[in-house]
Amino acid sequence: MAARHAATPPAREAVRSGYSLTMADRSPHDERNETPLERADRNFAELLQELRVIQTGVQILFAFLLTLAFTQRFPSLDTAQRTTYVCTLLLSMLAAALFMAPAALHRTLFQQHAKQAIVRISSRLAAAGLVVLTLAFTGSVLLVVDVSLGRAAGVAAAAGTFAVCAGLWRILPRLVQRAVVRSATAPERAAGPERSEHSR
Repeated sequence: MAARHAATPPAREAVRSGYSLTMADRSPHDERNETPLERADRNFAELLQELRVIQTGVQILFAFLLTLAFTQRFPSLDTAQRTTYVCTLLLSMLAAALFMAPAALHRTLFQQHAKQAIVRISSRLAAAGLVVLTLAFTGSVLLVVDVSLGRAAGVAAAAGTFAVCAGLWRILPRLVQRAVVRSATAPERAAGPERSEHSR
């Protein structure tokens, strides 16, 4: 009876959803004291917020590329520029589809006790979308600068765009992750020599 009264409403909901609520399900380093189901709900909500921010830029880029084909200067593009345009348009469409896939996945698997799988797959879809979006940004800058200033300037601008996106979206998070790991393990390393001295 005491165990029943100790269960919180989220815990009861997790039990109904088929998730185990043993102490093993809770990470010893989890300061939020969440169940797996609660953690999955929070992670998915945060992911959707991130996708809303990204989706705005994708929609603007996709709309720009769609209207570009109906401008007066478009028939004067050479073969390389037309190829760049088509590839960039398709990459933008693919990026938009990848960023919208988590919402479709959640709607299809709604109330089927698959939230943790939805979060895991949606995170991978978002990561793939960022890679595709990087290529789409690179192609769009290549096309615009190529038409405006020439092929060499377009290639240089595209390379710079790729470097900026890769640096901010891929390299910077890795560096921050390493810094967080180092700061977390620093107290343990400092406590190691003290423990060895006390053991002597």
